[in-house]
Formats: sequence, C-alpha cells, structure tokens
Amino acid sequence: MESRKSEATHIDETRDALLKAALPHVVFDGWSQATLDAAIIDSGVNPDLATLAVPRGAVDLALAFHHAGDAQLAADMVAKDMSDMRYSEKVAFGIRQRLTIAEPHREAVRRGSALFALPTHAADGAKAIWHTADTIWNALGDTSEDVNWYTKRMTLSAVYSACVLFWLGDESVDMADTIEFIDRRIENVMQFEKAKSQFRESPIGKAFLNGPAQFLSKIKSPGEAPSDLPGHFKN
Repeated sequence: MESRKSEATHIDETRDALLKAALPHVVFDGWSQATLDAAIIDSGVNPDLATLAVPRGAVDLALAFHHAGDAQLAADMVAKDMSDMRYSEKVAFGIRQRLTIAEPHREAVRRGSALFALPTHAADGAKAIWHTADTIWNALGDTSEDVNWYTKRMTLSAVYSACVLFWLGDESVDMADTIEFIDRRIENVMQFEKAKSQFRESPIGKAFLNGPAQFLSKIKSPGEAPSDLPGHFKN
C-alpha cells in the first residue's frame, strides 16, 4: 500500500512543478507575477495550492530556484573526491560548481540579481547568498564556532557575490575567465589570512587575543560552544 504524502511533501512537489514551468518564462518576464501566472497554467497546479507553495509569489519562486541550485551543489560536493585538494582549492571548486549548475539558466540568475537588488528584496538576496556560502562550508565539513563561524560565511558570501557578477558578464569559453577570477579572489583571501596569521603571532596580536578577542570568542554559532578564532581558507 502506497504511503500517503505529507502536506509538506505535497507543497514541495508543487513548488518544484511551478519552478520547472516558470523557467522558460523568466527569460522574457523575469521573476514576476506574469511568470508565476504562466507557470500555474503550464503546470496545471491549483492556484490556491500555488499560494501555499509560494506565499509571496514570484519572490519565493526565485528563492526556490536559488535553493534548488544549492541543494544540487551540496550533493555534487559530497560526491566529489577532494582528498588531494588544498582547502582553498575545495572552496574554489564549490564556487565553480555552483556557477556550473547555474550556467544553463544564466538569464534566470541575471533576472534574480535584478530582483534582489531592489530595496524591498535586498534582505532576501543577502540570505540567499549566505545560504550558498553556508552550503559550501557545510559540505566541506566546517566545524568552526563562535565569531569565526560567521566571518567565514561573510567572507565567502562576499567572494561568491563578486564571482557571480563577473560570471554574468563572462563570454569566455567554458567560463575560463570566471575560473581565473575565482582563483584570484580566493588568493586575495589567502593573502589576508597570511597577514592575519602574522598579526596573531606579533606582540600586538597576542595582546589582542588575550584581551578583546576573549570577549569576541563568547559569541557562539548556532548550537555550538565557544572556541578560538582560527583562519578561513586554510591550505
């Protein structure tokens, strides 16, 4: 006997059906009500059920598109053998793979960037980028805590945002220019980490770590206990 689907599963499947039907329309109408209306018609989804699946309309549909890409990224990173990679190379791979996933729908990403650039949706856009950064760190088994948990994701969010903007204008074959851009951005972070490491070993740095940093270390990441302040993209 077939088990009965839960309401959450039913809504998830409805959202997936809407997203699949919406993508061809996003190219022309962006993440808009017109796109959502067309997706409802093309997918055959009940309008009331569509409202449950994407209560804020096209904005939630755009976020569903982004999160679907992140879910694929997580699966791809788990499946990838990265045992011979340095940590910085693993992070770079995560960014490249996320853009590779988005490549077939570049215009949808472009339209999403325009949507989330609006003041009314900027917070949603920031959360989406943070979610991608968090997905990458979690896939790499990140166990950082306290303020470092946040700073690592903030740093990667900034790097990823810059890479997306570059990628949107990249016309090189197989994203060659974007790949070089990603490597340069990661290298910039590595240089910052080197400088930070030297600061920690200096007399002033040691004084800071024994003083103000002790207060900062009390800041916890969700569900974690206090710890020291390690680096970001370690080799």
